[in-house]
Parts: sequence; C-alpha cells; structure tokens
Amino acid sequence: MNFSIGCAVWAYKGWVGELYPPGTRAGEFLHLYSRRFTTVEGNTTFYATPNQETVNRWAKETPPGFEFCLKLPRDITHQGLLKPYIPTALTFLAGMRPLGKRLGPIFAQLPPSYAPTLIDDLTSFLEAWPRTTAPLALEVRHPDWFREPHTSNLTQLLETLGVGRVLLDSRPIYTGDDDPQLQSERRKPKLPLQFSVTAPFSLIRFISHPNLAVNQPFMEEWVQQIQQWLQAGTKIYFFVHCPIEERSPNTARHFQKLLEQNGLPVPPLPWNHLQYPPNQLNLW
Repeated sequence: MNFSIGCAVWAYKGWVGELYPPGTRAGEFLHLYSRRFTTVEGNTTFYATPNQETVNRWAKETPPGFEFCLKLPRDITHQGLLKPYIPTALTFLAGMRPLGKRLGPIFAQLPPSYAPTLIDDLTSFLEAWPRTTAPLALEVRHPDWFREPHTSNLTQLLETLGVGRVLLDSRPIYTGDDDPQLQSERRKPKLPLQFSVTAPFSLIRFISHPNLAVNQPFMEEWVQQIQQWLQAGTKIYFFVHCPIEERSPNTARHFQKLLEQNGLPVPPLPWNHLQYPPNQLNLW
C-alpha cells in the first residue's frame, strides 16, 4: 500500500461507542483500531518505552499490512544534544524490531529549543541511524529551520541521507477567531508548512479543527498534493490529530472519502467494510 491513514493513538476511551463498539474494554482497543485504520502514529513511545512482551503483543494483535510509525522517546530527543543518545536510540530501535513488517518509519520530533546551530549534531545522529533497514523521519520545531539558508541546508541533509520530513499542518486550528486548543493539554506549534518530500515516503500530521467544515479547504489542498506524490511513487502516511480527540477518527474517515471521490488510488479504509453499519459522518 502506498497510502496509509490513521490517528495519533489507539487507546482513547472517548472513542468507545463510535469508533469502538459500546462496552469495549481497553485491552481490545488496539485489535479493533487496527481493523479500522491502516496505521497509527504511536505517540505512546514518546512518553514510555514498551517492554518486549508489549511489543510482541502489538505484533500479534494487528493484521498484516498495518504499520506502527513510532515516535522516538523524549528521553532521546529532548535532552539537548542528540549525539550522546545514539546508543539509546539504537537500543530503542532494536526493541521495536519484533514488529517486523508492522514497523513503519520511526520519527524524531525535535523540541523548539533544537536550533539550526546544532546541525552538525543532527548530522551525526542521522548518519548513525540504520536508515536502509529502518526508515527515519524528522520533525523540527525551531522557527529558524523554516528560514533560509537553514531550510535548504536541512532539505539537502535529509535528501542526501534519505531521511523523511515530517509535515506538520496546524493551519486548521489557527483559522478563524476561536481557539480549539483552549481545553487541550498541549498546544500544537504554529509553523510554516513546507510541501517537501525528501525520501521515498512522507509522514503528514494534520492537526484538524473540531469543526469539520473548517478543515475542508486544507483537506482539498492535501488531496491534490498527495495525488502528485502518489503518482511519483511516494508512500504517504497521513495522521489526523484534533484538540478534541473524539473528532479525529471521523475526520480521518472524511478525508479518506475525499481521496476516493477524487479518484486517488488509495486502498479502502477497513472501517468502511465492517459487517455492522458504521456511524454516519457529520459536520458537527
């Protein structure tokens, strides 16, 4: 599959009754999620590294073709320099290897404090990663990465090493006068969006507005962009976030519908082919 779609997590109790059947227990979340979507961002590994038993269970509970795109732990990416944590990062990767073909690209999300002045440190870290056997993507958040010459320098580095660029699109939540993040624990950054692919794959993190209609023009733009990338042979991982997480699954499903309506060659969404009738989309 050259296109996979999902959310940031699978273990969200607020999805019981809509994405998951009423009465679903927490231990059933991953099994059910992986039969509705084709990938998950796996935010959980940012906060805690799972033990081997847990990783083995993840592999057993998910069907062939499903992929985890796991985030490197913050104990690696948010401690200042990256180079001292290369051994820790490689140990983390080794612990995820039992996922086999279910292990998609891993991504490193760097904090806003990690500036372009540290590009030599970043280069050392990326060069040490076994990119040919474990695809890696990078998300930067310091504003200077989005200014020249740093933008071009980073692009050249990623292209040379075959490291993917994580595309963070937070435009929807900063559209209009309301702030949908008021009740959210963590605010998403407001950074420029660069429609740039630096590897044979791309990870897109779409920070959606709780009001589905607000997302529509941005989604239509993504449809056109993804069409071009798929035609070029790029594999796309599309993740839908929302400050009100209850809305994420249906927003992802709506985007899948847009792709299909525009004739893009994307695989069917498993959620739409369950035996029982799915809930209807709504515009809230």
